[in-house]
Amino acid sequence: MRVSRCDISVPPTSIMSMFSTGVLVLTSPLHTLPLRIAPVLSYASQLVERTLYVHLQPGLNLANGNQPWPVFIPPVVDVSTLISCLYSKAADVCGHLDVRVLLTNIGSQSSASSGNAVTSCPFPTPQHLSHSPDVLLTDFPLKDRGQSHQITQCLQKYTGHCYVCGPSLPSVLLHPQLMKLLEKEEEQKEPEKQPEVLGTYTDVVVGGTFDRLHGAHKTLLNISCLLTNKRLLIGVCSEIMLQKKVLKELIEPYSLRVQKLKEFLEDIKPSIECEIVPLDDPFGESVVDPLLQCIVVSEETRRGGEAVNKRRADNDLPALVIHEIQLLKDAHHSEVEEEKISSSSLRSRLLGTLLTPPRESSHLPPLPYVIGLTGGSGSGKSSIAMRLEALGAVRIDCDKLGHEVYEPGTAAYNRVLEEFGADIMNDDKTINRRALGKTVFGNQERLKALTNILWPEIALLVKKRINQAREEGERICVVDAAVLLEAGWTDMVHEVWVSVIPEEEAILRIQERDGVTREDALRRLESQWPAAKQVQHANVVLSTLWEPEVTQKQVLKAWKLLQKRIQKGAGSQ
Repeated sequence: MRVSRCDISVPPTSIMSMFSTGVLVLTSPLHTLPLRIAPVLSYASQLVERTLYVHLQPGLNLANGNQPWPVFIPPVVDVSTLISCLYSKAADVCGHLDVRVLLTNIGSQSSASSGNAVTSCPFPTPQHLSHSPDVLLTDFPLKDRGQSHQITQCLQKYTGHCYVCGPSLPSVLLHPQLMKLLEKEEEQKEPEKQPEVLGTYTDVVVGGTFDRLHGAHKTLLNISCLLTNKRLLIGVCSEIMLQKKVLKELIEPYSLRVQKLKEFLEDIKPSIECEIVPLDDPFGESVVDPLLQCIVVSEETRRGGEAVNKRRADNDLPALVIHEIQLLKDAHHSEVEEEKISSSSLRSRLLGTLLTPPRESSHLPPLPYVIGLTGGSGSGKSSIAMRLEALGAVRIDCDKLGHEVYEPGTAAYNRVLEEFGADIMNDDKTINRRALGKTVFGNQERLKALTNILWPEIALLVKKRINQAREEGERICVVDAAVLLEAGWTDMVHEVWVSVIPEEEAILRIQERDGVTREDALRRLESQWPAAKQVQHANVVLSTLWEPEVTQKQVLKAWKLLQKRIQKGAGSQ
């Protein structure tokens, strides 16, 4: 459904999502917005699917009939508080939306040209947004339904002064039943206080990983921009700084994180100079840049800010003002996730979901649908395969098939003896795999000679098992294969699933399982594809890092989503 009218004045409780990007103009007084913001965002999320820009203009009157012009809002503490509240509520009620609080009109009017209202306008020309708006929304209260058309026209004109918008954009008056909230505001009304001005600085620094830009990142960045008059220096963790991060294999590449940061910052405050640099250590340029005046930290990183000042003192540089913001609570966190909104929690929620669409596989029969499951040694890959088997999948264990191809009389058996000699035979004529392993260990040429013999034979057995499953009417097969990617077997499967685990945990598991030294366990891992490289080929990622119950939930989620994909694929045949 698409709205063609230029104004909508009914609460959109029954209207399905229909717009990709919206601009929400908030006109309520700053002190009332924290109470109203949740229902307003809830209504907005029923109309907007992707990006919601939030523009603050408290006190804006869209009903007086005059031409409404944007004016500067002073950078006061209430604005900073509202930014945190807004992103926190957004995470609670519309977590699927990319919410961005725009700050172009927040600043001292003294920095603008003196003169009439037009020249002192924060928007000399309309600002381009990275996502072009296709709907305008406002919380301006509609007291007389006869004013609806006039108000929406004023909203269009006002927003057109601020941002580049298409002509005659639909406008929505988000006027939920606020009477109870208004009554509550009256009860809690306190004597009006003089707004507390927020200190601002010419040069501000902030740092972080900034993976999968979320509400806590946006709060940090918005408040940093609020404090900045001229330059914002942003340190972004490089690969060196990610080694101990949870599910580091799922962290976005540095270039992508920087790209998303630039787009976000250009939207929220294009007037400031944003300098983004890689962080190869916890301090970066914050301890050597003499122009910096302020560092923005969260509650948990305050000690880092203090450590920066200690280093600056060692370098004979003035201390930075430490501006601390509160952490945002995550109302939806699970038992294995942090209570705060965090990137690690978002990464954990990706486990079991489809990260990238399956590649074209028209050369494969649609059923059985074949999952290629792989992962490094100690990653728990086989335990996941057994869980999938318990749910109804046919498990094809490539390790067992590897044993079969060594059996006397097989083509592989004869070729291995021909290539490596009779010294690798046991007394009963079977191949001594331990002796064979010593022959190829550390010798890439000899190892390749062996895999060139074994892998094609194992692949033939895998295809035989898949065909057998098809004849028996099975719907899903799981090919449990440590070398799935190295052997190039992805052409036999519809999807690739990868199990990941931190290297230290994998080493401990290998030592305990196989009774080998740490050095042997590490060498085994180093001989395999690193997890990050495997994840690049994955459609679905899983992890057995936590308790078995958590793994089971991941597998169940992956299984249910897989059923939907198979059903959808069958429906499109």
